[in-house]
Amino acid sequence: MKDKIKEAVFHIAFEWKKKGKTSIRVKSIDETIDDLIRSDKSLVRFGDAEIWIIEGRTTKFQNYDPQLAVRLKEIISYQTDDILVGIPDIFENLDPYTKKSRKFWEEHVFFSRKTYEKYCNRDKVYENAFFSRPYYIYEDKMQSAEWFKKIKEIWKGKDVVIVEGEGTHSGVGNDLLDTANAIERIICPGLNAYFAYGKIKEKCLEFDKGKLFLFALGNTAKLLVCDLVAEGYRAIDIGNLDMEYEWYLQKAESKVPVPKHSVTGREENLKAGYTAYLEQIRAEITL
Repeated sequence: MKDKIKEAVFHIAFEWKKKGKTSIRVKSIDETIDDLIRSDKSLVRFGDAEIWIIEGRTTKFQNYDPQLAVRLKEIISYQTDDILVGIPDIFENLDPYTKKSRKFWEEHVFFSRKTYEKYCNRDKVYENAFFSRPYYIYEDKMQSAEWFKKIKEIWKGKDVVIVEGEGTHSGVGNDLLDTANAIERIICPGLNAYFAYGKIKEKCLEFDKGKLFLFALGNTAKLLVCDLVAEGYRAIDIGNLDMEYEWYLQKAESKVPVPKHSVTGREENLKAGYTAYLEQIRAEITL
């Protein structure tokens, strides 16, 4: 009963606030993907986990750190045109999302709207952070195929460096990254990657500036994207895009486990047949 009451409160609060015009503007997924295809700009994405760090909380994959929070506050304020900043499209209309997703985001907005309003730049139009979540949260999943097709154009013909957590395996066992010309990888800690931030950045800077960096590394990805851009690189924070693609391929209706995420270490990867993945690894960073 208490849960039902809370859900009703979150929903009523969202609908009431929706009647007023929000000053936080977010592009559509198509606009964000097109921006990445048609330009050489970099992008970072903010979701609930980044907001929680800003609010002083620990997340599932990263312990709170005050310096991390400071950097995230700076980045979400979107002070430069060199780096596109994406946030969730959750302030005006949640109708396109599943019932479960609507409940989640209504609760998130209820508790964190003031954080967005405090740190977001009212003079900017934000990119859509859900470009990396183009399947699971949507009620109508018919559009997902076209979105994934377009996303693959971002790295078509490019030499790509993937910086990801151990076990992530972006593009392994599927064709998400098949349009890339070549793939190299830096494997990082799956938990508390921020505490290895310096070592990860140092390794990234050893690569040629003509390569496109793709980050799947949680909160830490935001800082690394910005620091690489300052050094003349292009970098995109793709988050959980690969997991979304796996669910899309399976036509999953729930968040089913992705078996490759539990594969860690050389022997287990060899046993799984991920030899090409192992050959792409250029560095493995530990805490």
